[in-house]
Amino acid sequence: MSPHLSPNDYQPLLRAALKEDLGREGDLTTRFFVPSNARLRGKIAAREPGVVCGLEVAAAAFKACEPRARVRALVRDGARVKAGQAVMTIEGGRGILTAERTALNFLQRMSGVATLTRRFADAARGTRAKILDTRKTLPGWRALDKYAVACGGGVNHRLGLYDAVMVKDNHYGGKSLAKDVALLRREQPGIPLIIECDSSAQVKAAISLKPDVILLDNMGAALLRREIKRIRTAGKKILIEISGGINLNNIRGLARLGPDRISVGAITHSAPALDLGLDLA
Repeated sequence: MSPHLSPNDYQPLLRAALKEDLGREGDLTTRFFVPSNARLRGKIAAREPGVVCGLEVAAAAFKACEPRARVRALVRDGARVKAGQAVMTIEGGRGILTAERTALNFLQRMSGVATLTRRFADAARGTRAKILDTRKTLPGWRALDKYAVACGGGVNHRLGLYDAVMVKDNHYGGKSLAKDVALLRREQPGIPLIIECDSSAQVKAAISLKPDVILLDNMGAALLRREIKRIRTAGKKILIEISGGINLNNIRGLARLGPDRISVGAITHSAPALDLGLDLA
């Protein structure tokens, strides 16, 4: 299924961003230095190669400040672009300049996440491993960050605390989980259960509970290889996820160990913005 972004996901953020930029006085520079009857034409182009994402949001920013603006996307979200390639054209009044920075902030951030995700996905290509995001997203931006991940070729992990259960050390502190798991399955049937493990003993205990996913966290390659084999041999149809310390230098080797999923917090919490700019004709 193609990634989907609803106006409800970005309109509140867009309104807040424009309010932040305009303050009480509005765009003073444009008001005093650009004629009110000016007609502007320009394009947004990539200044470095990457994956574009957020075109709909950028267009909405221009429309918010210049309702009669004609905005045309030249590519789709998720497209790879080269340096110098135009991704959008804009025509309209001087409100285009008022919206410029806000539109680019959204577009650059989302494109940066999509670009970094694509680099991880490309590195794992040819293995069974899918690249997953985490909840390490910009506060308030989760829908946008996760949409960008999907546009970059990644897969969304749980959206929040409400649509899956992930049991970590801080939740059980060494106690037996059997009773809690049984209660969960009675009261929340169908909710995916993920159990995080960082030792062989925890993996053995987790297998017996038949979770949907066992997450092997911060394990070295030798231990990962052994525990992945243990879970596969158990034959419980449990998905295997690995996390912790994942980067572009080690992901290929980790993917070759055979996990189903690799979750990478960096694709949302540390993605550099993709450099795009608006140039007027």
